[in-house]
Amino acid sequence: MWMGRWVTVLAVLWSLAAVEAGALEFTADQITKINGRTQKSNIFYRDNMWRIEHHTMGPVNISIVRKDKKVVWLLLSRMKHFKTVPYQAEQDLKVTERLEGEVSREEIGTETREGHPTTLYEVTVKDGERTEVYYQWLATDIHFPMKLAKKDGSWIVEYQHVKFRPLIDYLFQLPLNFEPLEEFDHQPAAAEPNQQPM
Repeated sequence: MWMGRWVTVLAVLWSLAAVEAGALEFTADQITKINGRTQKSNIFYRDNMWRIEHHTMGPVNISIVRKDKKVVWLLLSRMKHFKTVPYQAEQDLKVTERLEGEVSREEIGTETREGHPTTLYEVTVKDGERTEVYYQWLATDIHFPMKLAKKDGSWIVEYQHVKFRPLIDYLFQLPLNFEPLEEFDHQPAAAEPNQQPM
């Protein structure tokens, strides 16, 4: 019992130290629902870089986002190849207390999520001419958004098993034995979905 409390105290102290230092390092399970489709992945996050290990079937099973280098590496582990694509701001994970472009925040209630006490807010964000309204479940003990959802329900992201801890550099680097997948650039464009094959 005391051990459990001690671990909790250490986790909170570590998260507070990370927040004060301006650094955010954590691992978590991420569940994303977009227009009714659910995707699961493991997240390894360190400020300007993060690694996403996808659970869905497909050629790309790991994405490494390097905001500091303005690139994203898509790893095709089975083939030991990678594809480099430009980083775009829409790829940012919304894992800070305040949302980018936030103009108002209204407290709605409280709830416990994953053992963390959270405050539920309705947050309005402005991006140019566009206005979006979100619901945010912000954990008050670790100062982390456990869940974020567009008010219309079209997009929801939820974090589980959040653990604040230092991460090793290699998680955010290209594996040494991976080759660039140049042939993607030279393939003929795929037929549009509404076109019939010849």
